[in-house]
Amino acid sequence: MVAAFAVLSPAAAEPVGSLAVPPTPRVASTVATNLAVPWGLAFLPDGSALVSERNTARIKRIAGGTVTVIGTVPGVRTGGEGGLLGIAVGPNFATDRLVYAYHTASGDNRVVRMRFDTALGTPQVIISGIPRASIHNGGRLAFGPDGMLYVSTGDASNTGNAQSMSSLGGKILRVTPTGAAAPGNPFNSRVYSLGHRNVQGLAFDSAGRLWAGEFGQNTLDELNLIRAGGNYGWPVCEGRCNDSRFVNPITQWSTAQASPSGIAFNRNTVWLAALRGQRLWAVPVLNGAQDGNPVAFLNGTFGRLRTVSTAPDGSLWLITSNTDGRGTPRQGDDRIVRLTFG
Repeated sequence: MVAAFAVLSPAAAEPVGSLAVPPTPRVASTVATNLAVPWGLAFLPDGSALVSERNTARIKRIAGGTVTVIGTVPGVRTGGEGGLLGIAVGPNFATDRLVYAYHTASGDNRVVRMRFDTALGTPQVIISGIPRASIHNGGRLAFGPDGMLYVSTGDASNTGNAQSMSSLGGKILRVTPTGAAAPGNPFNSRVYSLGHRNVQGLAFDSAGRLWAGEFGQNTLDELNLIRAGGNYGWPVCEGRCNDSRFVNPITQWSTAQASPSGIAFNRNTVWLAALRGQRLWAVPVLNGAQDGNPVAFLNGTFGRLRTVSTAPDGSLWLITSNTDGRGTPRQGDDRIVRLTFG
């Protein structure tokens, strides 16, 4: 199942037969600099943003160009790819002030929630027992239009976790804001989909469909459209394998071109922040299908890219990851840049 890919500038992945072209982003401004391994990003109702730092366990607030530390999450254990990872703002934040975080602890990965008024409150564990390891910890959080929390987990270097219904590893979970299995889940558990190696990107499109970016091993990375109860094939499949038991990805790349972490939906396009590929992929989509050739922007401009998110004003915020031990830091790294269109 190894595919060859041409490297173009802008770069393209697998061609399709449609004519849609993704919009071209431009760098409008630098939002923040000198962050320490930033990972997660979430926007508050007032338009300010929260960013998590993997190795310091700090959450910072960015408002009007000012960056302040609002707290340090206790119980975080760092090492390898573990630490303080994804964050999300609760759907009822205006009344309950709840912020959610995914982090590595001493014996597992877990999801916690805490109040944020002027500072972070004491975390409450709502999900525990997610397998942890030095790699493949997953970690992305996203609230869906249904008000449920979606959680991406990794296989924690144990490929068997991805297909085991007794493990929370190698899955996408769907839970209530209190961490219980969400009503209507396909397996009457927290599991929403399975057969994942290491999902670090979750995003909903304008119709409420869930998209996920997934790291391959040595051959193919994936962009998947997630459906309830879907099995995405790992470890049997890496990329497309046309096995009726499994869901094929919408598109795929060589791991050298991508290694996608965060993803976002914006302007009928799924945007993927590539770590090893050091570029921002844009995949035009329509009605849950690829609708044009993937195009890469910012090739090498900012180095490794960890997270991309759509801001309330419609711009894209892009987080670099050059201080994580695998990149080459530049002056001011790590940073967040703001991209606009037109």
